[in-house]
Amino acid sequence: MKSWNIQRTQFKVSDFINWQKNKELNLSPSFQRRSVWPKGAKSYLMDSIVRGLPIPPIILRDIPPDIQTFQSIREVIDGQQRIRTIISFISPGALHDFDASRDKFTIYKSHNDEFGGKAYADLEAVTKKRILDYQFMVHVFPSETDDRDILEIFARMNATGLKLNNQELRNASYFGEFKTLAFEIAAEHLEFWRTWKLFSESAIARMNEVEFTSELMILSMNGISDNTKTVIDGAYKKYDETFGEKKEVAKRLRFMLDFLNDKVDEQPTYLGSKTFFYPIYAAIYSLSYGLDSTLKPIAPKKVSKQKVKGILEKARKLIEEKAPRKVQIASERRVSQAKSRSVLVKYLLS
Repeated sequence: MKSWNIQRTQFKVSDFINWQKNKELNLSPSFQRRSVWPKGAKSYLMDSIVRGLPIPPIILRDIPPDIQTFQSIREVIDGQQRIRTIISFISPGALHDFDASRDKFTIYKSHNDEFGGKAYADLEAVTKKRILDYQFMVHVFPSETDDRDILEIFARMNATGLKLNNQELRNASYFGEFKTLAFEIAAEHLEFWRTWKLFSESAIARMNEVEFTSELMILSMNGISDNTKTVIDGAYKKYDETFGEKKEVAKRLRFMLDFLNDKVDEQPTYLGSKTFFYPIYAAIYSLSYGLDSTLKPIAPKKVSKQKVKGILEKARKLIEEKAPRKVQIASERRVSQAKSRSVLVKYLLS
């Protein structure tokens, strides 16, 4: 049985910078992908480092020293884009193929309000030191590990993973304003999702509550819409770089979720489904802000506890299949379509 003597250690950001400057780091071995990260992903990484958050391990391979120069090389097996991002942010001159249009970036304000829009040179000394002292967990393969072994390692790393769902794909593709707000509000209301039994723990682990938060954000901006990949992807793409409505959308969404917690003494756990929660939320949102209103800053209208109770009672009838036939059909067929959702909202408000 074949095994490898892998060294597991830690190296600082400053170590990688020095190796690159001294030509002791190979960022682009033949089996590595070229740098393809968008600037949002780069900003996200630097924000994680500034905050001291954990980052997946870097995998290196030692290359035997040159017999003439005695220089050792460390070859990057996995983590090229992370290391390249760091070097291009801190010491772009160390990259022989640095391209400003591709590699130059600043930290996004949506990722870090304090350091938003700043390059490395703009940061205070204490923050620069925090970045340089950040330690990566690193796995180092010995020099005798050949390319066939490396390819097998890659295959093993990718063999046991689940296929990414739509929201996990968005998380890997977008790093801007819309995504940041969706994750922020979803995390703030983790207990809400649990209390209302809208998502299982495994669903939360796979970001289903973030996707649903995105739907509620879209409701604030566009009214009732289809629950489709195209609609949600469209919002992430459209509002990735600029999201002028962000502040008002966040205020309304936080108000609504807090309102439901305050006005409902005992959460209707018989719901247990976002399919029915969406029209309930939309109905109460309609009374508070109106579904056709613009996103200009306005105070929500008062909605009585009795009115909320009536909406929840109609939702119970719907779940118990005691609603009018047309409404019942809408709750059972094509419930992800805006037309069916609108039927349910009108019923709850009638």
